[in-house]
Amino acid sequence: MTATAPAMSEARLYQQLRAHLGYLKLNDAADALPRVLDIARAEGLSLTAALERLLDIEVAATEARKLAGRLRFACLPEPWTISDFDFSAQPGVDEKLVRDLATLRFLDDAANVLFVGPPGVGKTMLSVGLARAAADAGHRVYFTTAADLAARCHKAALEGRWATCMRFFAGPRLLVIDELGYLPLPGDGASALFQVINQRYLKSSTILSTNVGIADWASAFGDATVAAAMLDRLLHRAAVVGIDGPSYRLRAHQRHADTLRAAAAARAA
Repeated sequence: MTATAPAMSEARLYQQLRAHLGYLKLNDAADALPRVLDIARAEGLSLTAALERLLDIEVAATEARKLAGRLRFACLPEPWTISDFDFSAQPGVDEKLVRDLATLRFLDDAANVLFVGPPGVGKTMLSVGLARAAADAGHRVYFTTAADLAARCHKAALEGRWATCMRFFAGPRLLVIDELGYLPLPGDGASALFQVINQRYLKSSTILSTNVGIADWASAFGDATVAAAMLDRLLHRAAVVGIDGPSYRLRAHQRHADTLRAAAAARAA
């Protein structure tokens, strides 16, 4: 009876420990407890080392859940990262500048990034890559197209939710506005875009991609005053990345087509 008492006590302690972890909602640590105890016994870990390993599992799981939540909110169209971008395929991109932007130092200055160039050169992919880096670093990020932003603001104005809409777009540490100039904005679209940028001015960062050269904004948006005011705020603290090169997208399609043709030829042979 004396020999079994310590074992029973150990079993009770184990169950109490799991219950404590569950009560504190440290569920991943509770699930990992048997494994960590086995490792601690096999490797002769100290109590401090075993506890650190157990809590490290919980912290990693918590961070993964937080990242998943940030990515759901961000609405990124693709899971691209900067490492996915083939700089050798797009010589029109200033790789050194993009690598510097990927450090996210521009967020500390509430600076903006403008990707300017014709369709297909990689503007959206680079914008998403920087946005993903920001989300990975713990920042709140949101991605939208210029047309969707304008439509959302227009609907909010009609429904009496203008202030709420402005607060939403002012909130993220990084806002990505894609495809400016690809589709015509509604009548008040340029004004809505300006007000979003004005809300964020000197407070948080915006990435904007456009196929419209800066010199052509006044004519493209039909209001020289609004265009000038928008550019004044965007460019006050900004990195402008002009991309003048071959279509990155078409080159990727060509590589894919070549791969399929080679595979078909190999099967035929």
